[in-house]
Amino acid sequence: MESHENLLAGPPPTLLPDNPEARQMLEAGAKAADVAARFPAHSAAWAALADDYFAAGHAVTSYAFARTGYHRGLDQLRRAGWKGHGPIPWEHEPNQGFLRCLNALARAAQAIGEKDEAERCAQFLRDSSQEAAEALTANS
Repeated sequence: MESHENLLAGPPPTLLPDNPEARQMLEAGAKAADVAARFPAHSAAWAALADDYFAAGHAVTSYAFARTGYHRGLDQLRRAGWKGHGPIPWEHEPNQGFLRCLNALARAAQAIGEKDEAERCAQFLRDSSQEAAEALTANS
């Protein structure tokens, strides 16, 4: 019996590489700005900055940090083989920084009146990882 690839299946999940040093700095309580300055490609640091500034009432600054982390994450996704669509699993911890930035971008865009962008980002989050969308919107 021959095995055939499922041609209807979508692309495989994209798994971003870990950055143990940056992750450990954040876990140890280093300032997110210091981590972002030392490891500018580490989306989790940008996500933390976006969350902190949004919570402090600075939606425009949060938007800028979220957009930076989002674009850094897109660069990493492409290097990891992502072709612009397909699953980005929430359960893979290195993916969480990008997904958090995507959620933060949607949230900040909504807050500053960029409704179309907010909807696009929220849909992109759901399409990438339903689990991330559920976890992140439950905490917003």
